[in-house]
Amino acid sequence: MDSPAHEPTVPAGHTPPSLRRHLGNFWRGHPAEVKVLLGMCAAFLLIFFLPMGQPRFENAVLEGLRLTQWYAREHVILCLLPAFVIAGAMAVYISQGAVMKHLGPASPKPVAFGVASVAGTLLAVCSCTVLPLFGGIYKRGAGLGAAIAFLYSGPAINVMAIVVTAKVLGAELGIARAVGAIVFALVIGAIMHLLYRHEEAARAAKGARGFTDDDNGHPIADIVALFGLMIGILVFANWARADSAAWMAVFSWKWPISAVLAILLATLLVRRWRWSVRPLLVTGALVAASALLKPQWPELAMVIGIAGLMLQASRENAAGQEWVGQSWDFTKQIMPLLLAGVLIAGMLLGRPGHEGLVPSEWVVWAVGDNSFTSTLLASVLGAFMYFSTLTEVPIVEGLLGAGMGKGPALAILLAGPALSLPNMLVIRTVLGTQKTIVYCSLVVVMATLSGYLYGQLM
Repeated sequence: MDSPAHEPTVPAGHTPPSLRRHLGNFWRGHPAEVKVLLGMCAAFLLIFFLPMGQPRFENAVLEGLRLTQWYAREHVILCLLPAFVIAGAMAVYISQGAVMKHLGPASPKPVAFGVASVAGTLLAVCSCTVLPLFGGIYKRGAGLGAAIAFLYSGPAINVMAIVVTAKVLGAELGIARAVGAIVFALVIGAIMHLLYRHEEAARAAKGARGFTDDDNGHPIADIVALFGLMIGILVFANWARADSAAWMAVFSWKWPISAVLAILLATLLVRRWRWSVRPLLVTGALVAASALLKPQWPELAMVIGIAGLMLQASRENAAGQEWVGQSWDFTKQIMPLLLAGVLIAGMLLGRPGHEGLVPSEWVVWAVGDNSFTSTLLASVLGAFMYFSTLTEVPIVEGLLGAGMGKGPALAILLAGPALSLPNMLVIRTVLGTQKTIVYCSLVVVMATLSGYLYGQLM
């Protein structure tokens, strides 16, 4: 009887070559399906091992939800929705030729950075509200350096923030913040331009071939008036309460001022844009009724106003339809990432005055002196935390009272308002992963160096 043929044995724990090839071929042939499978496995393991029953974890989840709810109530309607509308209008009504001339990659850098920094300084917005506006000018052809200068300067060096900082935290910190933020906007923009100058040169050449200096037939004065009125509504509708008598006077009149600006905007659209009068009157009547019947809900009036504006824009002409489409593109690109980022930031660090997964004692212990390590940690923590407009001031005031050094305090004031976890997630969709990492790293490094030098001097 013939003996059975000798069969090769497979060592234990060794995957046969044919199986390895099969898995490799499946990965290469179905990359999307493999990513979905890995994502489902990761989500399952995350849910399976959630430390339910642990008080700190459950409190962190509640803090994340509370911060997200607060953000949705206080910032989405009054801040982000107007910003999306303005960004959509930028993509339609601002001449790409004008953007390329003043902010484009080939424009003179002193002019580009100066215009971007001044434009950002006039906005009293947070690190998230500035994102649609940043995306709008970058999409229209602004150079990377100028766009970055605008992105940083918007939330970091607006006049209101500087004045409140000097009033609450002292003139020394206020002046240091103002000088540091202005220098940051220019230096970080210049570094980003130099690092990606070849890519920007190619982008400038492509833009020069691809644009026409067309402004949809509207004179420059009408364009300036349109954006001036919309930005004015955004700024005054979000005017924050402050101790200064002058700022409080404006705060008490914020809604009448916003209403006057809205009336002027409607008048401009009728007389210069040739929009129909009746739909605007209906929208205005609904907004006025909402403000009179529910004055405690200004968000309702804002929603009605924006919905009426967008509805009429979609019915007026092709440019109006494009305005609505561009605004919607910004909304669906940015909104989900912002809400997810705010939820994660709330779980990790909690709301101001409350704790997340990271105990507040650790924060105070880590940044309680003016050492380089403390300043670096303050920069990193500030970069990941979310600060709405002016809230960084009372937070830093509380940390200073708990023992934080002045150097780390300045580092938070320079890095915190300009960056946040939600902000980073959205910037990545506009610039890509590499540029986002470089930009965030530059902010953290410069905030650390500035804070450390200030702490040693003071």
